[in-house]
Amino acid sequence: MKDLHYSLALPRAAQVDVQPTKLSIAYSVPTSSGSTRPSKKSSAAPKNGVREAAASATKGRILKAATKVFAKHGYDGGSIEKIAKAAGVFDRMIYYYYGSKEGLFIAVLEGVYKQMDEAESELQLDLEQPVEALLTVVRFVRNHYRKHPEFVRLLNTENLHKGKHISKFPESQRLSSTAVSVVDALLMSGVQQGLFRADLRARDVYVMIAAMGFFYESNRYTLSAFLGEALDRPETSADWERFMMEAVFRMVSVPPADFAAMARSSPVLLAR
Repeated sequence: MKDLHYSLALPRAAQVDVQPTKLSIAYSVPTSSGSTRPSKKSSAAPKNGVREAAASATKGRILKAATKVFAKHGYDGGSIEKIAKAAGVFDRMIYYYYGSKEGLFIAVLEGVYKQMDEAESELQLDLEQPVEALLTVVRFVRNHYRKHPEFVRLLNTENLHKGKHISKFPESQRLSSTAVSVVDALLMSGVQQGLFRADLRARDVYVMIAAMGFFYESNRYTLSAFLGEALDRPETSADWERFMMEAVFRMVSVPPADFAAMARSSPVLLAR
C-alpha cells in the first residue's frame, strides 16, 4: 500500500518575527580558595528564554484576536483599536510585531491556511485506491469549510480586495502547486487502473472540489432564503456532501460510472 501524505490548501502568508538577542557567555570566576564559581552573567540565558516565551504568547494573543475581528468586521472594519482591545495589548505592540494592519492581516491569512494545511497533513491517501482517496479529499475540503466559518469569511474579505494580500505571500504558488499535484497523483493512479478518464486536468478537478465546498458555505444564508430551505440543517448538509462526491466521481470516472453501486461498498461513504 502506498500512502500519500499531503497538504491541500490555499496560499498562506509567512511572517518572520526577528528580535535582537543578546549573546550570553558563561564563564568561571576564580575564588580565594582556588575553586571557581559561575559568573552571574550566565543567568541571562534563562531570562532571555522567559522574554521570548512572553513575546510568543503576546503575538499569539494578537493573532487570535485579529482572526476573530477581521472575520467579523472585514479588513476595513477590523481596526487596530478593536484588535488591541480584544487581545488585551497596547496598539504599539501590534505595530512592533506585525509592522502594520496589512502585515497583521497577511499573518491572519497565513494562520488560517496553516490550520488547514496541518489538518490535511494528517490524511493518509492510498494511491492504490484512487477512488476512495479522492472521495476522502472531497470530504475533507467540504468539512473544513463547514467547521471553520471564519476561514470562509476571511476568504470572502480577501476576494473583495481582489487577492492583493495573498499575492504578497511568497509561498502561495508553491502551496497551490502542491495541492494540485496531489490530485494529479490520484488521477494518474486511476487512469493507470482504467478507472479514471485520461483527458482531465488536475487543476480543474481541484477547483471543482474547492468551489462546491466553498460556495455552499459562503452562500448558505442567501440560498436558504432564496430556495426556501434551510441549507444548514445536518441532513441537508450531509446530502450536499454526498452530491459533491457523486459529482466528482462521475466527472473523473470512465463511463459508465455507477455511483450507487460504488457507494454500497465504499468505506468513505459507509463511514458517514
